[in-house]
Amino acid sequence: MAKRVLVVGGTGPTGPFVVNGLRSRGHQVTILHTGRHEVAEIPDDVVHIHTDPFDGDATDDAIGTAEFDLAVVMYGRLRVLAELLAGRVDQLITIGGVGAVRGWVDPRDLFPSSMTVPAPADAPLAAPDEPIGKVRRIVETEQAVFEHHPGAVHLRYPMLYGPRQLIPREWPIVKRALDGRRSLILADGGLTLKSAAYVENAAHAVLCAADALGRAEGPAVAGIYNVTDERALTLRQIAEVVADELGHRFEFVSLPYELATPARPLVMHWSTGHRVVNTASLRRRLSYDDVVQPEEGLRRTARWLVDHPPSAKVEALLHDPFDYGAEDELIERWRSVLASFERPAFSSVPGYGAAYYGRDPNPATGDSRVEA
Repeated sequence: MAKRVLVVGGTGPTGPFVVNGLRSRGHQVTILHTGRHEVAEIPDDVVHIHTDPFDGDATDDAIGTAEFDLAVVMYGRLRVLAELLAGRVDQLITIGGVGAVRGWVDPRDLFPSSMTVPAPADAPLAAPDEPIGKVRRIVETEQAVFEHHPGAVHLRYPMLYGPRQLIPREWPIVKRALDGRRSLILADGGLTLKSAAYVENAAHAVLCAADALGRAEGPAVAGIYNVTDERALTLRQIAEVVADELGHRFEFVSLPYELATPARPLVMHWSTGHRVVNTASLRRRLSYDDVVQPEEGLRRTARWLVDHPPSAKVEALLHDPFDYGAEDELIERWRSVLASFERPAFSSVPGYGAAYYGRDPNPATGDSRVEA
């Protein structure tokens, strides 16, 4: 059944997918945004309300007496908008962040340290006395949403990747490939796992929530859901896929995180611990499945960045100086240390336990075979 839907935001990386997905379902869509970033993907039949979603009074005036069957809040000051929309919308979908989950920001908050893979579905939230104010506000905002809309669906977005992403994680890889760099420094082998969502997958989660709310069991799906691609790729795998799409090959140089300074913009954290959230309820209760597999999403992202390289201002937000001279010097010093390092003589050479190896997978040890 057609609904009157208000989308707050709608012009960011996931917005056009959400708007057009709602339209394809027969809904009448209005978007409320600043008007500074109109995008061609949004058709003319979509109504625009231009105001500042971070200004509650301005938004109140802009909406006026209008009422909607469903609102999707993707942008703006959420806790203010949640209160403002009470009584004006029948159903509400809101977008927040996975930073609300304890351990996402600081792995030392957990024991054992760092998040398990995946984190439990009922993982605790960041503590009320969390020293990082932004994290506290994320948790408080979630509480405010359900205070005013007990039947709401709140989606926790992870880091997004894909076209028009504001801070493109993949640019440090793409730029080095375009610049012909042969080596790419990775921290701790590039084995870090972090939840992420391709923009079309994140938008699909919103549409799944809208569909679920439209069914008879709509009230039963109220709650909080983590959103992420169903599979998390390691940083090395991400680099491999991106480079392959560009017809490039890197020699991966693994350094301990404490030394792998150039790898910080890829890790995007001061720890290489895994940060993977549980999405079982998203799949089970909202019938979510990826519409784009991560490998394909990365390939599309790489092609987009080649055609739309970020501005110097955006590139600066990645904190990557692309200092290739310093990177080469670091690699050379590391190799020099390895070459001169004398391994201690073990009374018995450590093996691989019960592993079923026919050959030593690490030729650096000098052992050609593993005894059964």
